[in-house]
Amino acid sequence: MDLEISLSLTIPASELGWRFSRSSGPGGQHVNTTDSRAELSWNVATSEALTESQREILLRRLDKRLVDGVITVTASEQRSQWRNREIALAKLADIVVAGLALRTVRKPTKPTRGSTQRHRAAKVQRAATKQQRRRPSPE
Repeated sequence: MDLEISLSLTIPASELGWRFSRSSGPGGQHVNTTDSRAELSWNVATSEALTESQREILLRRLDKRLVDGVITVTASEQRSQWRNREIALAKLADIVVAGLALRTVRKPTKPTRGSTQRHRAAKVQRAATKQQRRRPSPE
């Protein structure tokens, strides 16, 4: 089952690697006999679904999550292996979408004249309050 990230990006099923293991959590005796935990891995570094620029962006932005260029996602929330597979696919899609999202850089701006005046007035007011709390000097 191919993973559609966006209209222009679809990861073929042949690039996705699956592993299943026993899951902790609810399920009683059933959980001890079935491999319901799903582990999905995808090699970003060698993927043919990505363009060169997309690959560079993902490798740079997801570098903390990657091990040798491979990203791994696990899902063990549900008792059903099929449901955990769907959750793992959704998690991977969210990570890739977030990694490829355009990032806007904040343009630094100066404080407005009014905000600067209010800031100074507040400082003067605070200084006056502290001045009134002082003990009078003996003269």
